[in-house]
Amino acid sequence: MVAHQILECIGEHLALVLNSNRVDQPKLLPVLIQSGPQRYVGPGIIDLVAPVRRWRSDDPRRWQFDGEIAAFGTATGHRIVIGRWPVSPFGPISDVMVEDPHGSRLLIAPSEEVAAFIASTYSFDSVDVTPVEVIRRPGKLHVAAGPLRTDLTIGRRGWLGSLLRAVPRRVATAPAWAALIDPVIRAVLPGVRTRGSAGSGRREWYGAWDLHPLVSATASWHGTDLGAMADVCPPVRFGFGSTPRRPSIVCLITTVQLCRQPSRPSVPGMETYRGN
Repeated sequence: MVAHQILECIGEHLALVLNSNRVDQPKLLPVLIQSGPQRYVGPGIIDLVAPVRRWRSDDPRRWQFDGEIAAFGTATGHRIVIGRWPVSPFGPISDVMVEDPHGSRLLIAPSEEVAAFIASTYSFDSVDVTPVEVIRRPGKLHVAAGPLRTDLTIGRRGWLGSLLRAVPRRVATAPAWAALIDPVIRAVLPGVRTRGSAGSGRREWYGAWDLHPLVSATASWHGTDLGAMADVCPPVRFGFGSTPRRPSIVCLITTVQLCRQPSRPSVPGMETYRGN
């Protein structure tokens, strides 16, 4: 019944008009390196078997990240969001966002270049630049990033994943489609949005084309067990929307509209601080 209602809502929209508004140049946010010396570190292991594809865009102001987002909560109150991007303007990368039980938001990124871009698009209280290793296998996801260690087991596709797969991928990942279905997704998955305003005056679209539930997760923080897997509750506060409440992994293309055409895929001139 819910799937039928979603299809009816989508079918009512017959024309799309999506105009991008020009905004001011984004401000660069400082990065706090919480531990270790200041250094450049390369991206982690993304997928040992998948071929590397090059990132391309017809509009240089639109950067696209093709990959997966896994999100889950823990019994201790930590909420963890893992991004795995085999195709991006920075090459294959992964990142981790963590919100602890007290609401402190941490970004773990593999390089200062990647950290600067993500930190100026989303909101964090601190950033840790350190190697991020994400290994994807059929039905499994292993992550080692800073103090975090986690192993996820991925379940079989449910009705929502099947519904997403029914839409041609080229359509499902287009920003215009993400803008179209945003009201439907907000009604079906409270807190989740597929378009919105990001940091530094940027705009962002999430074009999801598949979804699987997570059936189990083991996670530790600085060697301390975080307990059983739980819902992502309360919602995370990194950007304009949260992840689905139930633990899941979503296949998608994230499109970020920059304020103006960049000269290269980086955020230059980042001011860096070293934490205590």
